[in-house]
Amino acid sequence: MLSFRLSAVSSCVLGTALVLTACSTKPVDETAGWSPNRIYSEATEERSAGNFEKSVTLLEKLEGRAAGTPLAQQAQLDKAYTHYKAGEQAQALAAIDRFQKLHPASPALDYALYLKGLINFNDNLGLFGALARQDLSERDQKAAKESFEAFRELVSRFPDSRYSPDARLRMTYIVNSLAQYEVHVARYYYTRGAYVAAINRAQSALTDYTDAPALEEALFIMVQSYDALGMTQLRDDAKRVMQASYPRSEYLSKGFKSVDSPWWKLW
Repeated sequence: MLSFRLSAVSSCVLGTALVLTACSTKPVDETAGWSPNRIYSEATEERSAGNFEKSVTLLEKLEGRAAGTPLAQQAQLDKAYTHYKAGEQAQALAAIDRFQKLHPASPALDYALYLKGLINFNDNLGLFGALARQDLSERDQKAAKESFEAFRELVSRFPDSRYSPDARLRMTYIVNSLAQYEVHVARYYYTRGAYVAAINRAQSALTDYTDAPALEEALFIMVQSYDALGMTQLRDDAKRVMQASYPRSEYLSKGFKSVDSPWWKLW
């Protein structure tokens, strides 16, 4: 009987110890007594210090505590921006899409569209840098085009937004870059004797983009490709268009220009 009682007491003590241990390891919410403004301030400081994960955690807490207020909307946008700064493109875009669905009439929608364009624009620049170091044939330009669409929606819906002037500049850059990409691929095909493919890509640049600097070379590639194929009538037609559009072009007298800098670096 005594043995049973000792076992029972031991079990009770052990159970109490386990409960105390569980209580002692329970995470403590350091923000429990913080005001929403303090949480936002701390999240901003953590992001500035490069502590992106902690910043996102604080912003998520703020979104919950300040639900239904402008500060909660700001937390959502800041979360998207923090993911962007951390190089987490997918998470950043997901946060922007969620914001747009929850707040389609938000006064900050212009910034959301600008940030969406910026996220994809950043990816676009990185892609062009990588392409300059490899041979090309086909490549998806989805990010650049989505960036352009976000900026276009911004300047269309909010022409007087503080973000619209920069968006317009970026749109021009994207158009020039995409046109140059098509021409680069066309030239790639031409140098390898794939003249029909070269003509098709050069024609795509001329059809899809206007006033881009690369279109001068696109026409020259068409002239050279038609000539290589023995299609003299089409060659002469392309040449007449080129002479009318670029009367001072050096391509017809000097041929292809040497490439001293990356093809994608337009500025």
